[in-house]
Amino acid sequence: MSQYADPSVLVDTQWLVNHLNDPNVRIIEVDMSPEPYKNAHIPGAVFWNIFTDLLLPDLKMNLDAIAFEKLMARSGITNDTTVIAYGSYPGTGAWIFWLLKVFGHENIRVLNGGYQKWKSESRPLATELSTFAYTDYRARGIDADLRVLHNEVQASIGRSDRVLLDARTLQEYCGEWFFDQPPQEGQLTGHIPGAAHLEHILTLNEDGTFKSFNDLKNLYESKGITVEKEVFPYCAIGGRSGYTWFVLKYLLGYPNVRNYDGSWNEWSRLPDVAIER
Repeated sequence: MSQYADPSVLVDTQWLVNHLNDPNVRIIEVDMSPEPYKNAHIPGAVFWNIFTDLLLPDLKMNLDAIAFEKLMARSGITNDTTVIAYGSYPGTGAWIFWLLKVFGHENIRVLNGGYQKWKSESRPLATELSTFAYTDYRARGIDADLRVLHNEVQASIGRSDRVLLDARTLQEYCGEWFFDQPPQEGQLTGHIPGAAHLEHILTLNEDGTFKSFNDLKNLYESKGITVEKEVFPYCAIGGRSGYTWFVLKYLLGYPNVRNYDGSWNEWSRLPDVAIER
């Protein structure tokens, strides 16, 4: 991991084994359903539900500071706690890294390989629910430098110094799917005109760990996503693009990356925006 631009943002499974009982470390498991967590999770991990804890009913990212403070407080997290994030879905931990950075949390790390690697190595698992005493958590104001809004995305179409990067599946990019299924009535599919396409899971090895610095660099550069350009990743609801932001900024050291967290969920519903298929 030492070859990455900032290897300190990752921890491996052995590091986490060594810190399972560290009172200043809080492990967060993030998923779309609580069932996998209830069946087996990393000991001491707190569960966050994507739909009820992180998203609003319209699937926009919940960036309300008070809601975020309550989530952190009930998870037993203080402003000084080191948070280790993972999920059963590839890249979830890196999305949580982006989210916590948006609200100014300093000590956040991603479990390299996530639950997949942890389980494959027969690391300890627990079924009992993890609960901690409430804390008094205080979020900072939203860091606007980590986000890009739709009007700037629209103004970036056709600019050679900026890359709009679609991190969704090929089916979504080509307009066959809206999120994870064929579109229903009123749902527009496709991609932002001129957007490069690189599905986020292509950055991972088979064991769920991140590919090497050189492999990642070659992968992105093959799509014209080079370090001197400003990059605006997007996906469906901002999670996979938050993951892509993490890879580009912290693993590869790209200086100018901002996540379009509104993503396709917002873009496809805006009036008078261009859509390409």
